[in-house]
Amino acid sequence: MATAAALKIQIERVLESRFPAALSPVPRTIHEVAPTGIAAVDALLEGGLPVGVISELVGPECSGRTSLTLAFVAQRTAGGQICAWIDAGDTFDPDSAAASGVRLRQLLWVRCRDAKTPTRRSEEEPWTRLDQALRITDLLLQAGGFAAIVLDLGSMDPANGMRIPLASWFRFRQAADRSRCSLVVLGQASFAQSSAAMVVDCISIRAQSQNGTVLAANTFELSRRRQRFSPQLTLTCKPPASTWTALSSWITERSA
Repeated sequence: MATAAALKIQIERVLESRFPAALSPVPRTIHEVAPTGIAAVDALLEGGLPVGVISELVGPECSGRTSLTLAFVAQRTAGGQICAWIDAGDTFDPDSAAASGVRLRQLLWVRCRDAKTPTRRSEEEPWTRLDQALRITDLLLQAGGFAAIVLDLGSMDPANGMRIPLASWFRFRQAADRSRCSLVVLGQASFAQSSAAMVVDCISIRAQSQNGTVLAANTFELSRRRQRFSPQLTLTCKPPASTWTALSSWITERSA
Protein backbone atom coordinates (compact mmCIF):
# COMPACT_ATOMS: atom_id res chain seq x y z
CA MET A 1 0.00 0.00 0.00
CA ALA A 2 1.46 3.35 -1.06
CA THR A 3 2.36 5.80 1.67
CA ALA A 4 0.95 9.31 1.80
CA ALA A 5 4.33 10.76 0.79
CA ALA A 6 4.52 8.47 -2.25
CA LEU A 7 0.98 9.35 -3.28
CA LYS A 8 1.79 13.05 -2.99
CA ILE A 9 4.80 12.64 -5.29
CA GLN A 10 2.72 10.69 -7.83
CA ILE A 11 -0.03 13.33 -7.87
CA GLU A 12 2.45 16.19 -8.27
CA ARG A 13 4.17 14.39 -11.16
CA VAL A 14 0.85 14.00 -12.95
CA LEU A 15 -0.03 17.68 -12.40
CA GLU A 16 3.44 19.19 -12.74
CA SER A 17 2.77 20.60 -16.21
CA ARG A 18 -0.23 22.55 -14.93
CA PHE A 19 0.29 22.96 -11.16
CA PRO A 20 3.92 22.66 -10.06
CA ALA A 21 4.21 21.36 -6.48
CA ALA A 22 0.42 21.21 -6.23
CA LEU A 23 0.39 19.70 -2.73
CA SER A 24 3.48 21.38 -1.31
CA PRO A 25 3.13 24.62 0.65
CA VAL A 26 4.55 27.66 -1.10
CA PRO A 27 7.50 29.04 0.87
CA ARG A 28 7.14 32.58 2.16
CA THR A 29 9.27 35.01 0.20
CA ILE A 30 11.10 37.98 1.65
CA HIS A 31 9.65 41.41 0.89
CA GLU A 32 10.81 44.81 1.95
CA VAL A 33 8.26 46.68 4.02
CA ALA A 34 7.54 50.35 4.64
CA PRO A 35 6.49 51.56 8.11
CA THR A 36 3.11 53.09 8.83
CA GLY A 37 4.51 55.32 11.56
CA ILE A 38 2.20 53.74 14.16
CA ALA A 39 4.40 51.73 16.54
CA ALA A 40 1.74 49.22 17.57
CA VAL A 41 0.71 48.55 13.95
CA ASP A 42 4.29 48.22 12.71
CA ALA A 43 4.98 45.73 15.50
CA LEU A 44 1.93 43.67 14.51
CA LEU A 45 2.84 43.74 10.81
CA GLU A 46 6.54 43.08 11.52
CA GLY A 47 7.73 46.39 10.14
CA GLY A 48 4.82 47.81 8.18
CA LEU A 49 3.03 47.29 4.87
CA PRO A 50 4.88 45.34 2.16
CA VAL A 51 6.37 46.90 -0.96
CA GLY A 52 5.55 45.59 -4.42
CA VAL A 53 2.44 43.60 -3.49
CA ILE A 54 -1.28 44.02 -2.85
CA SER A 55 -2.33 44.65 0.75
CA GLU A 56 -5.99 44.78 1.81
CA LEU A 57 -7.28 46.70 4.84
CA VAL A 58 -10.73 45.32 5.53
CA GLY A 59 -13.43 46.60 7.85
CA PRO A 60 -16.75 48.43 8.12
CA GLU A 61 -17.18 52.18 8.10
CA CYS A 62 -15.26 53.96 10.90
CA SER A 63 -13.08 50.90 11.50
CA GLY A 64 -9.81 52.85 11.21
CA ARG A 65 -8.74 51.53 7.81
CA THR A 66 -8.64 55.02 6.23
CA SER A 67 -6.81 56.58 9.19
CA LEU A 68 -4.22 53.83 9.05
CA THR A 69 -3.76 54.27 5.31
CA LEU A 70 -3.37 58.04 5.69
CA ALA A 71 -0.62 57.44 8.25
CA PHE A 72 1.11 55.09 5.81
CA VAL A 73 0.84 57.55 2.91
CA ALA A 74 2.14 60.31 5.20
CA GLN A 75 5.25 58.23 5.79
CA ARG A 76 5.85 57.71 2.07
CA THR A 77 5.31 61.35 1.10
CA ALA A 78 7.49 62.46 4.02
CA GLY A 79 10.33 60.60 2.33
CA GLY A 80 9.81 62.59 -0.88
CA GLN A 81 7.96 59.84 -2.73
CA ILE A 82 4.88 60.16 -4.91
CA CYS A 83 1.64 58.38 -4.02
CA ALA A 84 -1.84 58.15 -5.53
CA TRP A 85 -5.29 57.86 -3.96
CA ILE A 86 -7.97 56.45 -6.26
CA ASP A 87 -11.23 57.60 -4.70
CA ALA A 88 -13.93 55.29 -6.07
CA GLY A 89 -16.61 56.63 -3.73
CA ASP A 90 -15.58 60.31 -3.91
CA THR A 91 -15.17 60.40 -0.12
CA PHE A 92 -11.54 61.47 0.28
CA ASP A 93 -11.03 64.53 2.50
CA PRO A 94 -7.83 66.48 1.69
CA ASP A 95 -8.02 68.43 4.96
CA SER A 96 -8.00 65.22 7.01
CA ALA A 97 -5.14 63.90 4.90
CA ALA A 98 -3.09 67.05 5.48
CA ALA A 99 -3.85 66.89 9.22
CA SER A 100 -2.52 63.32 9.21
CA GLY A 101 0.78 64.49 7.78
CA VAL A 102 0.23 63.71 4.07
CA ARG A 103 2.07 66.09 1.76
CA LEU A 104 -0.67 66.88 -0.72
CA ARG A 105 1.76 68.19 -3.34
CA GLN A 106 3.10 64.65 -3.61
CA LEU A 107 -0.30 62.94 -3.73
CA LEU A 108 -2.30 62.36 -6.90
CA TRP A 109 -5.99 62.38 -5.97
CA VAL A 110 -8.20 60.70 -8.56
CA ARG A 111 -11.94 61.29 -8.06
CA CYS A 112 -14.35 58.84 -9.66
CA ARG A 113 -17.75 60.24 -10.61
CA ASP A 114 -20.96 58.68 -11.84
CA ALA A 115 -21.40 58.92 -15.58
CA LYS A 116 -24.24 61.21 -16.62
CA THR A 117 -26.44 58.61 -18.26
CA PRO A 118 -30.10 59.26 -17.36
CA THR A 119 -31.20 55.97 -18.92
CA ARG A 120 -28.94 53.94 -16.66
CA ARG A 121 -30.54 52.45 -13.59
CA SER A 122 -29.35 53.87 -10.27
CA GLU A 123 -28.21 50.48 -8.98
CA GLU A 124 -25.72 50.30 -11.85
CA GLU A 125 -24.01 53.58 -10.98
CA PRO A 126 -21.63 52.17 -8.31
CA TRP A 127 -20.28 49.78 -10.94
CA THR A 128 -19.62 52.78 -13.20
CA ARG A 129 -17.39 54.37 -10.54
CA LEU A 130 -15.77 51.02 -9.83
CA ASP A 131 -14.99 50.50 -13.49
CA GLN A 132 -13.31 53.92 -13.59
CA ALA A 133 -11.28 53.07 -10.47
CA LEU A 134 -10.06 49.77 -11.91
CA ARG A 135 -9.04 51.32 -15.22
CA ILE A 136 -7.14 54.12 -13.46
CA THR A 137 -5.43 51.68 -11.10
CA ASP A 138 -4.24 49.65 -14.06
CA LEU A 139 -3.01 52.77 -15.85
CA LEU A 140 -1.04 54.09 -12.87
CA LEU A 141 0.49 50.71 -12.03
CA GLN A 142 1.61 50.21 -15.61
CA ALA A 143 3.02 53.75 -15.77
CA GLY A 144 5.12 53.26 -12.63
CA GLY A 145 6.77 55.92 -10.51
CA PHE A 146 4.40 55.65 -7.52
CA ALA A 147 5.63 54.44 -4.14
CA ALA A 148 2.07 53.63 -3.05
CA ILE A 149 -1.32 53.54 -4.71
CA VAL A 150 -4.47 53.41 -2.60
CA LEU A 151 -7.54 51.88 -4.23
CA ASP A 152 -10.30 53.12 -1.93
CA LEU A 153 -13.38 50.91 -2.32
CA GLY A 154 -14.46 51.43 1.28
CA SER A 155 -17.79 53.06 0.49
CA MET A 156 -18.67 50.51 -2.20
CA ASP A 157 -21.20 47.75 -1.71
CA PRO A 158 -19.13 44.56 -1.17
CA ALA A 159 -21.29 42.83 -3.80
CA ASN A 160 -19.88 45.18 -6.43
CA GLY A 161 -16.33 44.55 -5.26
CA MET A 162 -16.86 40.81 -5.58
CA ARG A 163 -17.58 41.36 -9.28
CA ILE A 164 -14.00 42.40 -9.98
CA PRO A 165 -12.47 39.66 -12.18
CA LEU A 166 -9.62 37.66 -10.70
CA ALA A 167 -7.67 38.41 -13.88
CA SER A 168 -7.68 42.10 -12.93
CA TRP A 169 -6.21 41.40 -9.51
CA PHE A 170 -3.56 39.14 -11.03
CA ARG A 171 -2.63 41.89 -13.48
CA PHE A 172 -2.42 44.41 -10.61
CA ARG A 173 -0.23 42.03 -8.61
CA GLN A 174 2.19 41.58 -11.48
CA ALA A 175 2.37 45.33 -12.16
CA ALA A 176 2.87 46.17 -8.47
CA ASP A 177 5.77 43.75 -8.26
CA ARG A 178 7.35 45.09 -11.43
CA SER A 179 7.04 48.76 -10.40
CA ARG A 180 7.82 48.12 -6.68
CA CYS A 181 4.60 49.87 -5.71
CA SER A 182 2.56 49.16 -2.58
CA LEU A 183 -1.04 48.72 -3.74
CA VAL A 184 -3.29 49.20 -0.71
CA VAL A 185 -6.95 48.23 -1.21
CA LEU A 186 -9.58 49.51 1.24
CA GLY A 187 -12.90 47.69 1.41
CA GLN A 188 -15.63 46.29 3.58
CA ALA A 189 -14.60 42.80 2.46
CA SER A 190 -11.57 41.13 0.93
CA PHE A 191 -11.75 41.36 -2.87
CA ALA A 192 -8.29 40.45 -4.20
CA GLN A 193 -8.45 36.89 -2.82
CA SER A 194 -5.28 34.92 -3.64
CA SER A 195 -3.61 37.95 -5.26
CA ALA A 196 -3.34 39.76 -1.91
CA ALA A 197 -0.10 39.15 -0.04
CA MET A 198 -1.49 40.67 3.16
CA VAL A 199 -5.02 41.04 4.53
CA VAL A 200 -5.60 43.02 7.73
CA ASP A 201 -8.96 43.22 9.51
CA CYS A 202 -9.80 46.53 11.21
CA ILE A 203 -12.47 47.11 13.83
CA SER A 204 -13.40 49.98 16.13
CA ILE A 205 -13.57 48.90 19.76
CA ARG A 206 -14.09 52.18 21.61
CA ALA A 207 -14.93 55.83 20.91
CA GLN A 208 -14.17 58.60 23.39
CA SER A 209 -16.11 61.84 23.40
CA GLN A 210 -15.43 65.25 24.85
CA ASN A 211 -18.29 66.96 26.70
CA GLY A 212 -20.54 64.21 25.40
CA THR A 213 -20.75 65.74 21.92
CA VAL A 214 -17.30 66.01 20.31
CA LEU A 215 -15.36 62.93 19.21
CA ALA A 216 -12.02 63.08 21.03
CA ALA A 217 -10.46 59.70 20.29
CA ASN A 218 -11.04 56.32 18.70
CA THR A 219 -9.51 53.01 19.67
CA PHE A 220 -9.05 50.51 16.87
CA GLU A 221 -7.94 46.90 16.86
CA LEU A 222 -6.17 45.11 14.02
CA SER A 223 -5.80 41.43 13.27
CA ARG A 224 -3.60 39.99 10.54
CA ARG A 225 -5.60 37.49 8.52
CA ARG A 226 -3.00 36.68 5.86
CA GLN A 227 0.67 37.35 5.30
CA ARG A 228 2.48 35.51 2.52
CA PHE A 229 5.99 36.79 2.99
CA SER A 230 8.77 37.22 5.50
CA PRO A 231 9.19 40.96 6.04
CA GLN A 232 12.51 42.72 5.81
CA LEU A 233 12.46 46.36 6.89
CA THR A 234 14.73 48.26 4.53
CA LEU A 235 12.91 51.57 4.17
CA THR A 236 13.24 54.10 6.96
CA CYS A 237 12.25 57.74 7.19
CA LYS A 238 11.49 60.16 9.96
CA PRO A 239 7.81 59.93 10.93
CA PRO A 240 5.82 63.13 10.53
CA ALA A 241 4.34 64.79 13.60
CA SER A 242 1.28 62.84 14.63
CA THR A 243 -0.86 62.04 17.63
CA TRP A 244 -0.83 58.27 17.28
CA THR A 245 -0.37 56.47 20.58
CA ALA A 246 0.42 52.79 21.06
CA LEU A 247 -1.43 50.99 23.83
CA SER A 248 -2.91 47.50 23.81
CA SER A 249 -4.49 48.62 20.56
CA TRP A 250 -3.75 51.71 18.48
CA ILE A 251 -5.38 55.05 19.07
CA THR A 252 -5.89 58.09 16.90
CA GLU A 253 -6.50 61.37 18.68
CA ARG A 254 -8.76 63.79 16.86
CA SER A 255 -8.64 67.48 17.68
CA ALA A 256 -11.92 69.16 18.50
